[in-house]
Amino acid sequence: MKELFQHAAITDGITVRVAVNFLPEQSQADAGKWFWVYHIRIENDSDQVVQLLTRHWKITDARGMINYVEGEGVVGEQPVLRPGQSHDYVSGCPLSTAHGSMEGHYTFQAGNGELFEVAIPFFPLEAPATAG
Repeated sequence: MKELFQHAAITDGITVRVAVNFLPEQSQADAGKWFWVYHIRIENDSDQVVQLLTRHWKITDARGMINYVEGEGVVGEQPVLRPGQSHDYVSGCPLSTAHGSMEGHYTFQAGNGELFEVAIPFFPLEAPATAG
């Protein structure tokens, strides 16, 4: 199955693409649990080697509750991307509401040691109406 990346943001030659899918088999609407999986592709279209150091997420549910998630790397990795390379990973997000959103940024280090932030595009988390 070919993934369709629905959302993208470009910062300093680094493109972050997101495909998000609701997982009904991992969700229990009657118990107030909904779950999404998201696939992220990070593409280095700049002319320098960069390394992803940290992630910073802002996750908002339908009630307006905001959860900030910060940490090293992505799924246990701090990938180094040479010009023209990309890195893919898949992760998930549980919510206690049927709708919400995610957005954020990564902190990268350039080959010259400089730190810079790369935007993660805003993307909605929406369960189908039949899911609760």
